[in-house]
Amino acid sequence: MDGTIEILSIPVDNVSMEEATEFVFNCIEEGKAASIATANAEMLMRAREDSELARILKDADMVVPDGAGVLWAAEQQGRKFKERGAGVDLAYAVMKNCVVKGTKIYFFGGAPGIAETAAANMRAQVGELNIAGMHDGFFTAAEEQSIVNDIRNSGAQVLFVALGVPKQEKWISRHLYELGPCVCMGVGGTFDVLAGKVCRAPEWMRRNRLEWLYRLCKEPSRAWRMLALPKFVAAVKFGSNS
Repeated sequence: MDGTIEILSIPVDNVSMEEATEFVFNCIEEGKAASIATANAEMLMRAREDSELARILKDADMVVPDGAGVLWAAEQQGRKFKERGAGVDLAYAVMKNCVVKGTKIYFFGGAPGIAETAAANMRAQVGELNIAGMHDGFFTAAEEQSIVNDIRNSGAQVLFVALGVPKQEKWISRHLYELGPCVCMGVGGTFDVLAGKVCRAPEWMRRNRLEWLYRLCKEPSRAWRMLALPKFVAAVKFGSNS
Protein backbone atom coordinates (compact mmCIF):
# COMPACT_ATOMS: atom_id res chain seq x y z
CA MET A 1 0.00 0.00 0.00
CA ASP A 2 1.15 3.54 -0.78
CA GLY A 3 -0.11 5.46 2.22
CA THR A 4 -3.17 7.69 2.25
CA ILE A 5 -4.52 10.74 0.47
CA GLU A 6 -6.42 13.16 2.67
CA ILE A 7 -9.79 14.20 1.28
CA LEU A 8 -11.70 16.80 3.34
CA SER A 9 -9.59 15.90 6.39
CA ILE A 10 -10.31 12.16 6.04
CA PRO A 11 -7.32 9.92 5.18
CA VAL A 12 -8.31 7.59 2.33
CA ASP A 13 -6.07 4.61 1.59
CA ASN A 14 -4.36 4.57 -1.80
CA VAL A 15 -4.85 0.89 -2.51
CA SER A 16 -5.61 -1.26 -5.51
CA MET A 17 -8.46 -3.74 -5.37
CA GLU A 18 -5.91 -6.53 -5.06
CA GLU A 19 -4.20 -4.81 -2.13
CA ALA A 20 -7.50 -4.13 -0.36
CA THR A 21 -8.51 -7.78 -0.75
CA GLU A 22 -5.12 -8.92 0.49
CA PHE A 23 -5.53 -6.67 3.53
CA VAL A 24 -8.81 -8.39 4.40
CA PHE A 25 -7.26 -11.86 4.37
CA ASN A 26 -4.13 -10.75 6.20
CA CYS A 27 -6.38 -9.56 9.02
CA ILE A 28 -8.21 -12.88 9.00
CA GLU A 29 -4.96 -14.85 9.13
CA GLU A 30 -3.78 -12.71 12.05
CA GLY A 31 -7.10 -13.19 13.88
CA LYS A 32 -7.62 -9.43 13.92
CA ALA A 33 -10.90 -7.55 14.11
CA ALA A 34 -10.91 -4.79 11.48
CA SER A 35 -13.25 -2.21 10.00
CA ILE A 36 -13.35 -1.15 6.35
CA ALA A 37 -15.26 1.82 4.94
CA THR A 38 -15.87 2.66 1.30
CA ALA A 39 -15.84 6.45 1.10
CA ASN A 40 -17.62 8.39 -1.63
CA ALA A 41 -18.25 12.13 -1.92
CA GLU A 42 -21.59 11.92 -0.12
CA MET A 43 -20.06 10.10 2.86
CA LEU A 44 -17.17 12.56 3.13
CA MET A 45 -19.53 15.54 3.01
CA ARG A 46 -21.67 13.95 5.70
CA ALA A 47 -18.56 13.48 7.84
CA ARG A 48 -17.99 17.26 7.76
CA GLU A 49 -21.24 17.71 9.68
CA ASP A 50 -21.18 14.47 11.68
CA SER A 51 -18.19 14.44 14.03
CA GLU A 52 -18.90 10.86 15.11
CA LEU A 53 -18.74 9.63 11.51
CA ALA A 54 -15.56 11.64 10.91
CA ARG A 55 -13.93 10.03 13.94
CA ILE A 56 -15.01 6.56 12.82
CA LEU A 57 -13.53 7.07 9.35
CA LYS A 58 -10.27 8.38 10.80
CA ASP A 59 -10.07 5.36 13.13
CA ALA A 60 -11.04 2.77 10.48
CA ASP A 61 -8.47 0.14 9.59
CA MET A 62 -8.99 0.90 5.90
CA VAL A 63 -10.94 3.52 3.94
CA VAL A 64 -11.09 2.82 0.21
CA PRO A 65 -11.92 5.45 -2.46
CA ASP A 66 -15.40 4.74 -3.78
CA GLY A 67 -16.72 7.12 -6.40
CA ALA A 68 -15.59 9.48 -9.13
CA GLY A 69 -15.71 12.46 -6.78
CA VAL A 70 -13.08 11.06 -4.45
CA LEU A 71 -10.76 10.26 -7.37
CA TRP A 72 -11.28 13.79 -8.72
CA ALA A 73 -10.57 15.33 -5.31
CA ALA A 74 -7.18 13.59 -5.16
CA GLU A 75 -6.35 14.90 -8.62
CA GLN A 76 -6.95 18.46 -7.41
CA GLN A 77 -3.98 17.88 -5.10
CA GLY A 78 -1.83 16.54 -7.92
CA ARG A 79 -2.28 13.04 -6.50
CA LYS A 80 -3.89 9.96 -7.98
CA PHE A 81 -5.55 6.91 -6.47
CA LYS A 82 -4.49 3.59 -7.97
CA GLU A 83 -8.11 2.74 -8.73
CA ARG A 84 -11.64 3.20 -7.53
CA GLY A 85 -12.53 0.75 -4.78
CA ALA A 86 -16.29 0.51 -5.29
CA GLY A 87 -17.92 -1.31 -2.40
CA VAL A 88 -19.72 -3.80 -4.64
CA ASP A 89 -16.47 -4.63 -6.48
CA LEU A 90 -14.51 -5.10 -3.27
CA ALA A 91 -17.26 -7.27 -1.77
CA TYR A 92 -17.27 -9.37 -4.94
CA ALA A 93 -13.48 -9.77 -4.87
CA VAL A 94 -13.52 -10.73 -1.20
CA MET A 95 -16.27 -13.31 -1.78
CA LYS A 96 -14.36 -14.89 -4.66
CA ASN A 97 -11.41 -15.39 -2.34
CA CYS A 98 -13.69 -16.62 0.46
CA VAL A 99 -14.80 -19.46 -1.83
CA VAL A 100 -11.19 -20.54 -2.35
CA LYS A 101 -10.27 -20.28 1.32
CA GLY A 102 -13.53 -21.49 2.84
CA THR A 103 -13.84 -18.23 4.80
CA LYS A 104 -17.06 -17.79 6.76
CA ILE A 105 -19.23 -14.84 5.66
CA TYR A 106 -22.17 -13.17 7.39
CA PHE A 107 -24.66 -10.99 5.47
CA PHE A 108 -26.28 -8.31 7.64
CA GLY A 109 -28.70 -5.70 6.32
CA GLY A 110 -30.95 -4.96 3.39
CA ALA A 111 -34.65 -5.61 3.04
CA PRO A 112 -36.04 -9.03 4.05
CA GLY A 113 -35.00 -11.68 1.54
CA ILE A 114 -32.44 -9.53 -0.28
CA ALA A 115 -29.37 -11.01 1.43
CA GLU A 116 -30.60 -14.54 0.65
CA THR A 117 -31.07 -13.67 -3.04
CA ALA A 118 -27.69 -11.93 -3.18
CA ALA A 119 -25.98 -14.98 -1.65
CA ALA A 120 -27.73 -17.34 -4.07
CA ASN A 121 -26.66 -15.22 -7.04
CA MET A 122 -23.09 -15.08 -5.78
CA ARG A 123 -23.02 -18.85 -5.34
CA ALA A 124 -24.06 -19.20 -8.98
CA GLN A 125 -21.27 -16.86 -10.08
CA VAL A 126 -18.28 -17.68 -7.89
CA GLY A 127 -19.00 -21.06 -6.26
CA GLU A 128 -20.10 -22.37 -2.88
CA LEU A 129 -19.90 -19.65 -0.23
CA ASN A 130 -19.49 -20.61 3.39
CA ILE A 131 -22.40 -18.58 4.78
CA ALA A 132 -22.15 -18.27 8.55
CA GLY A 133 -25.48 -16.48 8.85
CA MET A 134 -27.81 -13.73 7.65
CA HIS A 135 -30.04 -11.08 9.14
CA ASP A 136 -31.96 -8.33 7.39
CA GLY A 137 -31.61 -4.66 8.27
CA PHE A 138 -34.91 -4.40 10.16
CA PHE A 139 -34.49 -4.78 13.91
CA THR A 140 -35.31 -3.01 17.15
CA ALA A 141 -32.87 -1.74 19.73
CA ALA A 142 -33.94 -4.62 21.95
CA GLU A 143 -32.95 -7.12 19.23
CA GLU A 144 -29.55 -5.59 18.49
CA GLN A 145 -27.54 -7.50 21.08
CA SER A 146 -28.99 -10.83 19.95
CA ILE A 147 -27.78 -10.03 16.41
CA VAL A 148 -24.31 -9.26 17.77
CA ASN A 149 -24.35 -12.55 19.67
CA ASP A 150 -25.49 -14.46 16.58
CA ILE A 151 -22.67 -13.03 14.48
CA ARG A 152 -20.07 -13.80 17.14
CA ASN A 153 -21.38 -17.33 17.76
CA SER A 154 -21.51 -18.04 14.01
CA GLY A 155 -17.72 -17.79 13.77
CA ALA A 156 -18.03 -15.29 10.92
CA GLN A 157 -14.68 -14.06 9.62
CA VAL A 158 -16.10 -11.51 7.18
CA LEU A 159 -19.16 -9.41 7.95
CA PHE A 160 -20.86 -7.35 5.25
CA VAL A 161 -23.07 -4.66 6.81
CA ALA A 162 -25.67 -3.09 4.52
CA LEU A 163 -27.52 -0.58 6.70
CA GLY A 164 -26.72 2.58 4.75
CA VAL A 165 -24.46 5.50 5.64
CA PRO A 166 -23.85 6.43 8.42
CA LYS A 167 -25.83 3.77 10.29
CA GLN A 168 -23.61 0.90 9.10
CA GLU A 169 -20.35 2.67 10.00
CA LYS A 170 -21.66 3.57 13.44
CA TRP A 171 -22.98 0.05 14.01
CA ILE A 172 -19.62 -1.47 13.11
CA SER A 173 -17.75 1.00 15.32
CA ARG A 174 -20.04 0.28 18.26
CA HIS A 175 -19.80 -3.51 18.04
CA LEU A 176 -16.50 -4.31 16.28
CA TYR A 177 -14.79 -5.80 19.31
CA GLU A 178 -17.85 -7.80 20.38
CA LEU A 179 -17.92 -9.82 17.15
CA GLY A 180 -14.77 -11.88 17.55
CA PRO A 181 -11.90 -11.74 15.04
CA CYS A 182 -14.04 -10.50 12.17
CA VAL A 183 -13.36 -8.12 9.27
CA CYS A 184 -16.37 -5.81 9.02
CA MET A 185 -17.18 -3.81 5.91
CA GLY A 186 -19.97 -1.31 5.32
CA VAL A 187 -21.41 -2.09 1.89
CA GLY A 188 -24.43 0.21 1.50
CA GLY A 189 -26.61 -0.94 -1.40
CA THR A 190 -24.33 -3.81 -2.46
CA PHE A 191 -26.87 -6.52 -1.56
CA ASP A 192 -29.45 -4.85 -3.83
CA VAL A 193 -26.97 -4.94 -6.72
CA LEU A 194 -25.93 -8.56 -6.10
CA ALA A 195 -29.57 -9.57 -5.76
CA GLY A 196 -30.39 -7.99 -9.13
CA LYS A 197 -32.77 -5.48 -7.59
CA VAL A 198 -30.60 -2.53 -8.69
CA CYS A 199 -28.58 -2.46 -11.92
CA ARG A 200 -25.13 -0.92 -12.10
CA ALA A 201 -24.18 1.55 -14.78
CA PRO A 202 -22.67 0.11 -17.97
CA GLU A 203 -18.91 -0.38 -17.86
CA TRP A 204 -18.25 2.57 -20.19
CA MET A 205 -20.13 4.91 -17.86
CA ARG A 206 -18.22 3.65 -14.83
CA ARG A 207 -14.95 4.00 -16.71
CA ASN A 208 -15.81 7.61 -17.60
CA ARG A 209 -16.98 8.44 -14.06
CA LEU A 210 -20.63 8.80 -15.04
CA GLU A 211 -22.17 6.21 -12.73
CA TRP A 212 -23.76 9.04 -10.71
CA LEU A 213 -25.66 10.18 -13.83
CA TYR A 214 -26.90 6.67 -14.56
CA ARG A 215 -28.16 6.27 -11.00
CA LEU A 216 -29.88 9.64 -11.11
CA CYS A 217 -31.68 8.71 -14.34
CA LYS A 218 -32.73 5.35 -12.92
CA GLU A 219 -33.66 6.73 -9.50
CA PRO A 220 -34.85 10.37 -9.81
CA SER A 221 -35.70 10.30 -6.12
CA ARG A 222 -31.94 10.39 -5.47
CA ALA A 223 -31.80 13.99 -6.79
CA TRP A 224 -31.74 15.50 -3.30
CA ARG A 225 -28.82 13.26 -2.35
CA MET A 226 -26.96 14.35 -5.47
CA LEU A 227 -26.90 17.89 -4.08
CA ALA A 228 -23.93 16.70 -2.04
CA LEU A 229 -21.83 16.56 -5.23
CA PRO A 230 -21.65 20.30 -6.04
CA LYS A 231 -21.13 20.99 -2.33
CA PHE A 232 -18.29 18.46 -2.36
CA VAL A 233 -16.69 20.19 -5.36
CA ALA A 234 -16.92 23.55 -3.59
CA ALA A 235 -15.48 22.13 -0.38
CA VAL A 236 -12.54 20.54 -2.20
CA LYS A 237 -11.84 23.62 -4.34
CA PHE A 238 -12.51 26.40 -1.88
CA GLY A 239 -12.83 24.81 1.54
CA SER A 240 -16.49 25.81 1.54
CA ASN A 241 -18.92 24.60 4.17
CA SER A 242 -21.95 25.74 2.17
